[in-house]
Amino acid sequence: MALFARLARIWRHRWTDEADLRRALPADLLDRLTRRVSASEKRHTGEIRICAEAGLPLSYLWRDAPARERAIMLFGKLRVWDTEHNNGVLIYLLLAEHAIEIVADRGIDARVDDAQWAALAQRMGAAFREGRFEDGLTQALEEVSALLVAHFPLAEGQADRNELPDAPVVL
Repeated sequence: MALFARLARIWRHRWTDEADLRRALPADLLDRLTRRVSASEKRHTGEIRICAEAGLPLSYLWRDAPARERAIMLFGKLRVWDTEHNNGVLIYLLLAEHAIEIVADRGIDARVDDAQWAALAQRMGAAFREGRFEDGLTQALEEVSALLVAHFPLAEGQADRNELPDAPVVL
């Protein structure tokens, strides 16, 4: 990557901060998303995590690491991979780059092709470009829920085993 582009990327990540993230995802929206994740997980055995951060840590920027690498690391750190049916899904937002990454554990990923995940991320991105963060996240959450219901529905009378916290993680 050219030096100017690299410096511009570092600047963008350092310039985008918690205040920008709070404007995009205010506390009341985070509360609504928590309730939506909780309601969603009562319909399937999967786990959904939402994680957002303003910018990448410097260690990622120095290496010119992509948002996907960070999303995969957080997928592990947040233990999304550690579900009974290997059907956890992480929705990751990187505000500085307007990047959206969907990371799915092997149980659900084996049943959903890459094009479906990419299309979901594209629809979220379109809503975000219009400043409609809640609409984009809600739509993505509903689409991931529909996939989990289709492939990992709760059996009648089966109780939801909430394996992971429902609240979005804001870094």
